[in-house]
Amino acid sequence: MKKVLFLFATMLLALTACTPTEKQLHERAAELCRYIPDHQLLTESREYLTEDFYAVLDTMFNLLPDEEEVAHEWLYYFVTGNGGTIADFEVQKVNLIDKTHAVATILVRQKWEDGSFDESTDIEEHRLYMDKIDGDWLMSDFDGHKADCIRDIAIARRDQAMREAIGEYLVNVIGPQYLQGDICVPTVIEVAVDDNRYYCDCQVNWYNIVGDTLKSLSGGSHSGCMTLSEQDGEWQVIAFDETVDGAGNDASARRIFGNHYDIYCNIHSNAHVRETCRMLQLRNYIRKHNLPWIYTRK
Repeated sequence: MKKVLFLFATMLLALTACTPTEKQLHERAAELCRYIPDHQLLTESREYLTEDFYAVLDTMFNLLPDEEEVAHEWLYYFVTGNGGTIADFEVQKVNLIDKTHAVATILVRQKWEDGSFDESTDIEEHRLYMDKIDGDWLMSDFDGHKADCIRDIAIARRDQAMREAIGEYLVNVIGPQYLQGDICVPTVIEVAVDDNRYYCDCQVNWYNIVGDTLKSLSGGSHSGCMTLSEQDGEWQVIAFDETVDGAGNDASARRIFGNHYDIYCNIHSNAHVRETCRMLQLRNYIRKHNLPWIYTRK
C-alpha cells in the first residue's frame, strides 16, 4: 500500500512539474501582448508567434499587392483604430486547455502618448491563443484572425489571378486599338466581383522608352463587366460588356453595373483615384519586371 501511495505521489509531483503555474502563463501572455500585430507586424515577433500564424500575417502585411491594403484595412487595426492612441493591455485571466494549449483573456484600453487614458473609449475584451512549441508558449491566434487571414488570402489570390487575366485581355485585345509604342501597361480598378463577373474601371496605356525613362504615348479608359472562366487554375476573359461612348454612356453604365452603379460613378468621376491607381500599378509593373525605368508624363 505504501508503494502504491509513493508511486501516486511521484506521478502527481511529475505532472505538477510539467504543468505551468497560473502565474507563469499570466506573465507569458503579458509578454506576448507586446507582439500583437497592431498596425504593423514586427520582424522580431517571429520568435513569439507560431510559424503558421506568423506566415499568414506576413503574407497579409507584406506580400499582398499594394492595392489590397484598403480591402484588408481591418488587419491594421487589430486592437486600436486610426485615432492616435496606443493599446494598453491587461491580462485578466489565462485558461489552460491542456498541456500545450491555453487561452488568455486580454482587456484593452486606449492610451494617449502622454500616458493618460482615453476616457471616451470602452475597455475591450480580446482572446489571445497560446500553443506550447518546443517548450515555449507562442501566440497561435488572436480573436480568430488566423482564419480571417487564410480566407482573405485565398480571396486575394483569386482576385489577383482574375486581374492578371483582365490585364492580358486589355493588352492583347484592347491595346491594338491605340497608337502602339514600346510597352502597353493596363490599369485595373475593381468596382465589384460577383462570382466570375468582374465589374471594373480600366485603362490601357502605351508608353515609349527613351533611355531609362517611360513617356506616355496613347491610351484610354474602358469600363464595364468582364466575364471570366477558370480551368485548371488559369483564368481568361470570355466576354466584355463595355459601356458605350457618347450620349448612351450613362444608360449603358446603369445597365451594366446595376447595384454597383454608385460605386462605379464614385471611382470613374474621381480623377485623383484613377491616376493614383494607374501610377501604383505602373510602379508594380516596373518592379515585377525588375526594370530601371522612370516614368514622366508626356
